[in-house]
Amino acid sequence: MRDRFKRSVERLLPTEARLGDLFWPFHRAPERKAPAPRRRPAGGSPLVEVTDFGSNPGHLRLFMHIPEGLPAGRPLVLVLHGCRQDAESYDRAAGWASLAEERGFAVVYAQQREANNPRLCFTWFRPSEVTRDRGELMSIRQMVAHAAGEAASDPERIYVTGLSAGGAMTAAMLANYPEVFAGGAIIAGLPFAAARDATRAFEAMGEAPERTSREWSDLVRNISPRIPRKPTISIWHGTADDTVAPSNGLALVEQWRDLYRLPKDGFVEKRLKGRRTRIWPDKDGKPLVTFHEIDGLGHGTPVLAGEGGGYSASTEPFMLEAGFSSTLEIAKEWGLTRRWKR
Repeated sequence: MRDRFKRSVERLLPTEARLGDLFWPFHRAPERKAPAPRRRPAGGSPLVEVTDFGSNPGHLRLFMHIPEGLPAGRPLVLVLHGCRQDAESYDRAAGWASLAEERGFAVVYAQQREANNPRLCFTWFRPSEVTRDRGELMSIRQMVAHAAGEAASDPERIYVTGLSAGGAMTAAMLANYPEVFAGGAIIAGLPFAAARDATRAFEAMGEAPERTSREWSDLVRNISPRIPRKPTISIWHGTADDTVAPSNGLALVEQWRDLYRLPKDGFVEKRLKGRRTRIWPDKDGKPLVTFHEIDGLGHGTPVLAGEGGGYSASTEPFMLEAGFSSTLEIAKEWGLTRRWKR
């Protein structure tokens, strides 16, 4: 198991890279003056970089797409990429911007800087970066507020999804700002507060820390004691993921299931080809926690090559052909698949 995990890490990093480089350099490089906002060339990415969206204490970059003519009151989706990815590469394979164009919602991408992390990993474990209104977490919160204002988005229909380090940061956003989001989808990620430094982060990736359901949920409860509107939690993990162990998906289930006081055996199970889905609904039948286990899938976002919104238009690192589009299925869970009228 240890050797297999080591090999998976070596695939992520050059052999000469240090362990700490995956997560956090010893110091931040001086910030360069941000370029003026710009639109990508015709035929390129639909994402537009925005440079003036707040104090940006985490020194992140913002890219977004608001379809032309989008009426007020439409949803907004925040997307957080994984290590060795950026907003454009993730979007080419996940198809969130093209789906937003078809179905009528705004998309915002947070992007890590090499000055923060040379592997472009979000710093999902460091307390100073994942505490409410601090660091990278605050930067991402400012991005959501800015994009929602620009698009006049429905504040009741703001969602977040992310892969790997971006999935762990998704869990941190949901834990710290549950009032902001109607739902979140965590792909090959880790529970909130699974680690507090780089060494323990690597250990958690190899195997989720041993904690009771109550101990996992208390990590969220302690920072968000009152959650008047419970965001729906969708968890996606491959059974063959040897980079972020599947035990993290199970720990995520326990963190949110216990927080929402849902009985452990109170789930409905569905089976599709190559996939097992368990759904924990509330007393009114609304799905609150959903766990998708994908047979044989390694570390990455499940995608489906094709044309149109939500399909993969490009082969990218850690975006895995799976015979289905997780983007389309997550959007369906959130009620975003109905076409809009321009």
